[in-house]
Amino acid sequence: MSDNDTTSPEVAAAKSAIAALRSEIRAHDHSYYVLAAPTITDLEYDRKLRELIDWETRFPSLIASDSPSQRLGDTPIEGLTQVAHRVPMLSIENTYTEQELKDFFARVRKLIPEEAIEWVVELKVDGVAASVRYEDGFLVQAVTRGNGEVGDDVTHNARTLRGLPQRLIGDHIPRVLEVRGEIYMTNSDLVVLNEQRAQQGEAEFKNPRNVSAGSIRLLDSKICAQRRLRFFCHGMGFCDGVQATNHMDFLSVVQSLGIPTTPRVECFSNDEAAIDHCNQLVESLHDLDFEVDGLVVKVNSFEQRETLGSTTKCPRWVIAYKIEKYEAITKLIEIKTQVGKTGTITPVGELEPVQLAGTTVSRASLHNLDEIHRKDIRVGDWVVVEKAGKIIPHIVRVEKHRREQELPEFQFPEVCPECGETLQRDATGVYIRCLSKQCPAQWRQRLRYFATRDCMDIEGLGDKLVNQLVDSQLVSSYGNLYALTLDQLMSLDRMGRKSAENLLSGIDASKGRGLSRVLNAISMRHVGQRVAQILARRFGNADRLLGASEDELSKTDEIGPVIAKSVFDYCHSDEGMQVFHQLRQAGVSLETSSEDSVDHAGAFAGKSIVVTGTLKRFSRDEIERLIEKLGGRASSSVSKKTDYVVAGEAAGSKLEKAKQLGIPILTEEEFQTLIAASN
Repeated sequence: MSDNDTTSPEVAAAKSAIAALRSEIRAHDHSYYVLAAPTITDLEYDRKLRELIDWETRFPSLIASDSPSQRLGDTPIEGLTQVAHRVPMLSIENTYTEQELKDFFARVRKLIPEEAIEWVVELKVDGVAASVRYEDGFLVQAVTRGNGEVGDDVTHNARTLRGLPQRLIGDHIPRVLEVRGEIYMTNSDLVVLNEQRAQQGEAEFKNPRNVSAGSIRLLDSKICAQRRLRFFCHGMGFCDGVQATNHMDFLSVVQSLGIPTTPRVECFSNDEAAIDHCNQLVESLHDLDFEVDGLVVKVNSFEQRETLGSTTKCPRWVIAYKIEKYEAITKLIEIKTQVGKTGTITPVGELEPVQLAGTTVSRASLHNLDEIHRKDIRVGDWVVVEKAGKIIPHIVRVEKHRREQELPEFQFPEVCPECGETLQRDATGVYIRCLSKQCPAQWRQRLRYFATRDCMDIEGLGDKLVNQLVDSQLVSSYGNLYALTLDQLMSLDRMGRKSAENLLSGIDASKGRGLSRVLNAISMRHVGQRVAQILARRFGNADRLLGASEDELSKTDEIGPVIAKSVFDYCHSDEGMQVFHQLRQAGVSLETSSEDSVDHAGAFAGKSIVVTGTLKRFSRDEIERLIEKLGGRASSSVSKKTDYVVAGEAAGSKLEKAKQLGIPILTEEEFQTLIAASN
């Protein structure tokens, strides 16, 4: 019976089975590539895809161009054709320093001085830029960036991209949707591909970007399909029927239609928060399984983008914050473990020395056991080491095709390498710790941290001196530090009278730093500079903090139950009570300092205040610090719990929401009047 006989029970059953499998596979694709939350294993997914292919092989007339099976590639084409972009794909201006990024913010604000600006921060994926167009929900064309005006038609290969749907999902499909994004390969897939090529006697590929650039232009899509390329959307081209007024809304629309977007995208209402996030992202690059060569910072509002316009080459509303990255291949000789100030055991790779960014690199952070397993890092491996910006070197991937023999997996120690205490894994399962309070390695790290600038700021108390003080048992507690004498210090190696006197002077000066510095310095888990400042302002002195219940702590703004439990447990532990007692006995101030003082009877005591729009007399940070100093809480979002909204010029959606909720709105002048009246 022919499969063209659509009335036969067999064909009807095939149609039903194929439709169900396609729908299920698309749902799994959406979960995996868009939501980053896979619902089945790779093996189960492959079985379902194989089942679909089997059905379509038996009933070829039922094959559709948007079927997930078509990602496996079709017959080769004769050659690539050139296609003009309906909306040009312009270049992005590059910047390399934090100051240059601040200069960009200033230029944009100068062009639209009366408006509040939101900044979007994205990862700059190191792949091949392309534009993908859908019409009535179906993928119809994909074109590389080319020279920005004209690119190569790579539609046949785009259909093989992992996670890029052949057909959009959802109820509100735009008539035309053109997304701009990056075609890329993961480091994991490159490792597998190079292993396969080594077995076949072929040369390995050097990096994921080169593979992506070459593969997407292949004439044979079956070969491209084997390379397992992927796609992230990060922008829009020509669209018809898309309801979005800003970039974040557009990304939400795209995700709802089944297209994966660049992960870890955040939006910020002030410059400082955007820069802080940029720095945090750079520090977490080792978590990523794909290459990035920087970050992209862009204006969120489409209307503001129109106002800002473009130069002949670059839009004025976006900039690339490039990271100078350097790579080298070397051999991993050994994996050692280090003990941190809170007992975290961190694995560190000892490398054959290699030149990287003008320096000789012989060590690289491996971060944690899970990362070692994820990247399958083993002693004796040839590894790709990367240094990005000021971040310490880390291992990007293993050159597994160069393994000449089976290498044993790294066995994480079961006891602390310093004190022999049995190690324990965190409840989160990520970190492994030594919980011994007598561990000398932890104490050395805590003492070093205690002396740093954001803590007690004791100049001269560096690593070498800390090691001597601990190893000689002169300092085994914070109290010992404040009891040091001139003779004791002068008995240490390379410690002259002048240096010893200067150190004692620095130790004495640290007594007046105030409560928030102390709380930051004593290495309570989950307590850093910001949390320490919040606690100091909330409780005023150590006695009130020590007397606070866990419930009182958790109800403190920005604290929450996890931090509250950590602080409560420390304050009521033998170690915590001893630390506070010793510091008090040494004459260390445990009161809130002038820099952290809060007027609990101030104009905004207990009030939640949102600031929006452009202010004349204050920067955003200045007014938020003033609100906190007067007992209030500076919030970033308007809700029913908001007490006031301070609205500057060109205030936007936050002002409108405040009006809808009936929240009192203050001008900048009214804000100052309220402050003056309370004094």
